[in-house]
Amino acid sequence: MQSSLQRLLTAGHFVVTGEVGPPKSADPTVISSAARALRGAVDAINLTDNQTAVVRISSVAGAVLVQREGVEAVVQMTCRDRNRIALQSDLLGLAALGIPNIVCMSGDHPINGNHPASKAVYDLDSLTWLQTASRMVRDGVFQCGEAIKVPPKVFIGAVENPFAPPYDYRVTRLAKKVDAGAQFIQTQCVFDLSYLRRFMSEVVDRGLHERASILIGITPLKSPRMARYMQSSVPGLILPEALAQRMEAADDPQEEGIAIAVETIQAIREIPGIAGIHLMPVAWESVIPQVVERAGLSSRPTVAEADVATDSAASPA
Repeated sequence: MQSSLQRLLTAGHFVVTGEVGPPKSADPTVISSAARALRGAVDAINLTDNQTAVVRISSVAGAVLVQREGVEAVVQMTCRDRNRIALQSDLLGLAALGIPNIVCMSGDHPINGNHPASKAVYDLDSLTWLQTASRMVRDGVFQCGEAIKVPPKVFIGAVENPFAPPYDYRVTRLAKKVDAGAQFIQTQCVFDLSYLRRFMSEVVDRGLHERASILIGITPLKSPRMARYMQSSVPGLILPEALAQRMEAADDPQEEGIAIAVETIQAIREIPGIAGIHLMPVAWESVIPQVVERAGLSSRPTVAEADVATDSAASPA
């Protein structure tokens, strides 16, 4: 059975995913309340995996809490903290729990987090982890070649940054991830549309958008300080000076940040090859429903409608 996210993308509908960062505590209500707030606004919710290498509730546990609230979950799973045994074990576990989507990632190095002396694992990298997960799902075998009696059934995703140098290599790296088994891609947050158009033009020229669904990352700016920080201190992110100045000149910076996000989404919808957006607010999950509504995305097709469209397309005339 395909996940709801996969069925919507297969039917060709523009999708919206959101992101929730689990808390640095054992309090489940943080995740549950966020899921309730996003229910109906997004098609699925990503649970980050100890983002920025900071200890938090596990992404798998967070996904269980999200799905209890009636929203489909996407588990981010990094190579930073697990060897190939643990990665494959967790993939079996999330499939057994009914969590149908996964994003395979390398993960931020521990030196950036709250345990900088911890040892990074990186037994696999993001490409070999994608290959391993894909073989488990598609071929029903572990990385060692041993058969899996009941293989996991999950929709496999990856991440990509269109703006990290060297720029000319980004689409080639995306192609490597698609070749490794990625079925959908979520990108770094986008502020510079000119770079994105160039990136997507090459993606479409190479037909990669037909092999994997591309979801563009959107991060609403909350303050001028946030804009300047992202502009100067986040590697592989391009935030045009005009947007930073616009935030600084705004009487209501939060309102301006929402307006910029909505304008960006509307422009993105006109770029060929893009299948949806991935909303990544920084500690501002409550803004997602407002951004979705103002971008004109509140009345998206349901999974049931997607299934009817897919069945109709597959039926002989």
